[in-house]
Amino acid sequence: MGTGTGKKLWPLFLIFMKAGTFTFAGGLAMLPLIEKDVVEKYKLLPREDFLEFATLAQTLPGVIAVNCASFVGKKTAGFIGMLVAVLGATLSAFILMLLATILLQIIPMEGAIAGAFKGIRAASAALILAAAFTLGKFNIKSPFSIGVMLVSFILVLFFNVNILLVIVGAGLVGYLWHRFVVKPGGKTET
Repeated sequence: MGTGTGKKLWPLFLIFMKAGTFTFAGGLAMLPLIEKDVVEKYKLLPREDFLEFATLAQTLPGVIAVNCASFVGKKTAGFIGMLVAVLGATLSAFILMLLATILLQIIPMEGAIAGAFKGIRAASAALILAAAFTLGKFNIKSPFSIGVMLVSFILVLFFNVNILLVIVGAGLVGYLWHRFVVKPGGKTET
């Protein structure tokens, strides 16, 4: 492990530890926080690379935070970077869930505590919406992409179609589009 790689391990751990500790509502809510640190504060990756990894993290099975930590850590500092980032993303969640499970048995969920959780849920919704806009600006750049996005949104929201089917269907449509509509070797923004 080179000295450059070693210097990246602590920031990787801190970024994903902070994201895992201070964001609620899952992986999408933590993406803006991770992006700011990875791209701007520590300059570990270009923004385009981070957004590509964030998109991949959402489309693969598993926890978005762990998927994103795996991609960012591997690209930044190799296999050890991937392990360090994943440890950072999961350690605080494990400890906090253990404590929360114990405390929920002791503390009643009413009054100010229930109000605190309502406030956290509202802020989480805003973070998820911010991540959706960021990823949308990066990924949706053509009429084809806009069409797939709108059809997917309508199928999920109004027709309650299973998300897995929508993802597989969108992948199939994209494959067929490039196979039969886009000229072989032709470059188009989709």
